[in-house]
Amino acid sequence: MTGHAHAHEHGKGDLGTMKSYNVVDLVVREDIMKKTKELAELISTSDEVIMYQKAEKQIQANDKIQTLIAQIKKKQKEIVGFEYFQNEKMVKKIEAEMQALQDELDGIPLVQQFQQTQTDINDLLQFVVQILKDSLSEKIQIEGVSQVNPENCSD
Repeated sequence: MTGHAHAHEHGKGDLGTMKSYNVVDLVVREDIMKKTKELAELISTSDEVIMYQKAEKQIQANDKIQTLIAQIKKKQKEIVGFEYFQNEKMVKKIEAEMQALQDELDGIPLVQQFQQTQTDINDLLQFVVQILKDSLSEKIQIEGVSQVNPENCSD
């Protein structure tokens, strides 16, 4: 009977330790999330994001652009249908029509500006991620300096 009680108490101790670990883990995650949200807020006020939002509104209000987008989407659906019936000739015909529509769309300066702002935002995000990686990498290397280098062990 005593062994059973001991095992039961041991189980409680494990749960207590586990619960404590989870609480610490959650505190760290909340801190990271808070800083991440602050960073996202800063990025959302950047010139790149503001230009993107303006271009997006102009695109949504432009009838010619919206018509081209609708035509391209219609062609995409047609392609799916003809692929289902394995009509390669019609698939190629519609793909060519769709590409002509896409080329026309891509030739509109407003669309080019919108695409450039998307690229600029992506570049900004990649830059921020790279800085985070580099900073973390430096910190890990500094803390790891006192550790034995496995490459030197073979000497």
